[in-house]
Amino acid sequence: MALPVVVPDASVLLKWVLPSHDEPEADRALSLRDAIAEETVQALLPGLWLYEVGNTLARRFPEHAEASLRALVKFQIEEAQPTARWLETVLALTRDYGVTFYDASYHAVAIVHGGVFITADRRYVGHVGGEGSINLLEEWSPPSAAVG
Repeated sequence: MALPVVVPDASVLLKWVLPSHDEPEADRALSLRDAIAEETVQALLPGLWLYEVGNTLARRFPEHAEASLRALVKFQIEEAQPTARWLETVLALTRDYGVTFYDASYHAVAIVHGGVFITADRRYVGHVGGEGSINLLEEWSPPSAAVG
């Protein structure tokens, strides 16, 4: 049986490495990280994730940026390769909802791969929430263990 696919965005990935007392929903983000590490879900990311997260860390937390990025890279989360369908989906989300290409990139990966985009960005969800394949981090919970 295939694992559920999750696509965490930069807002979630940052919560994995920033001090949890400073980050709302850190417990949920860490629960997602654990589910990925325990292979109860499969994570996918667009290739731009490292640049987006790296930009935030380098600018806001320069003294911790290198260690934090190294920690995130160690997870070796699979990067979804751009396809024509992904590009069409990203452009449609950007055009139809007035969101950034960056944010829509994560959402499009979830849509194309039959997964769920997980974000802490309420504004993005407010714009495209009706599009589906999306959950606010605060609403995400790990998959139930199979009974058998």
